[in-house]
Amino acid sequence: MNVIKLVFICCFFCFNFLHAQTNWKLSVQMWTFHKYDFQTGLKKADSCELKFIEAYPGQKMGDGFEHAMGPDMSYKERQKLKQLLSANNIKIIAFGVVTAEAEDEWMPVFEFCKDMNIPFITAEPKKAHLDVVNELAKAYNIKVAIHDHPKPSDYWHADSVKAAIKGRPYLGVCADIGHWARNGLNVVECLQKLNGKIWGLHFKDVDGFKIDAADVLFGTGVCDLPAVMAELKRQKFNGFLSVEHEANFYNNVPDVKKNISYYFSQLSILK
Repeated sequence: MNVIKLVFICCFFCFNFLHAQTNWKLSVQMWTFHKYDFQTGLKKADSCELKFIEAYPGQKMGDGFEHAMGPDMSYKERQKLKQLLSANNIKIIAFGVVTAEAEDEWMPVFEFCKDMNIPFITAEPKKAHLDVVNELAKAYNIKVAIHDHPKPSDYWHADSVKAAIKGRPYLGVCADIGHWARNGLNVVECLQKLNGKIWGLHFKDVDGFKIDAADVLFGTGVCDLPAVMAELKRQKFNGFLSVEHEANFYNNVPDVKKNISYYFSQLSILK
């Protein structure tokens, strides 16, 4: 084998290895900053050098806004939000976690996300709403990622999520790996059960396999994040990972920065 051919092969494999991770969009779930209004939270996200966020419904927007984050925002408020995001070079990659009591509450959520160019809705629909949500996702070309909360959530187990999305191609998964651990589940095994349908994650680490487990710095808990990332790579994951740190709420930017640093350190050694 000549030198030129060898160099080409090495470059080809290096490119594909790196490209496998370039589509992983690292964001922060704004619930991490829910003690503050959205504009303050956006500054905190920007200080962490993040270019994607996952907004959540109901966060107060701050000065200049009457309505909270979500479908109730007026046209003028939405335009102001778009300008705010553009000025900070930050995009909303997902919106959630969305729930609804009635079927007719879903369409305004899709209308809002379409207007704001948000590609994913993170949601926990009632089982009776799954078909409606699937059809709206198709009509609006917006993917809906089913999120898991701890018991007694309908979607606390990977098996229940798998059943919910079966036969509904516009529904996928937003895996909250911390909640899986809180439910006593093996996180990697859960990911494997949902192979190919994971569109996003709430990326966190917790200190035990128990319902009241506390959020801890990445790599210090039980979620086995290196194994999680390796499994995502194996699945050719191509979605968003929202850092969510539900601890030290009034001074958690240093923790979020440490978590981001850990993520990139693991990404650099992922083989």
